[in-house]
Amino acid sequence: MNDDAVFRALADASRRQLLDRLHARNGQTLGQLCLGLDMSRQAVMKHLSILEAANLVATQRQGREKLHFINPVPINAIAERWIGKFERPHLRTLSVFERQSRRRRS
Repeated sequence: MNDDAVFRALADASRRQLLDRLHARNGQTLGQLCLGLDMSRQAVMKHLSILEAANLVATQRQGREKLHFINPVPINAIAERWIGKFERPHLRTLSVFERQSRRRRS
């Protein structure tokens, strides 16, 4: 997995909007994803291509249609690597605080 590609893909509000739409209803066609957007079909295709390259979107052919599905694995990996390590010290501090609080009450 390429963290840089994932961060670049997530940096754009239009791509995040497409991911939100896929999260709400997975397995959409390009036409369905374009509905109600202020983007051309070509712009949506370009954004989907970037999301696919970052492994955030996977596609599956169903007859003549190409369905798009969100892949949450790269986002989870980033959360574990970049966010999780910052939470651990905070959680340790809360745990120490809780133990000390219990001792005082006893």
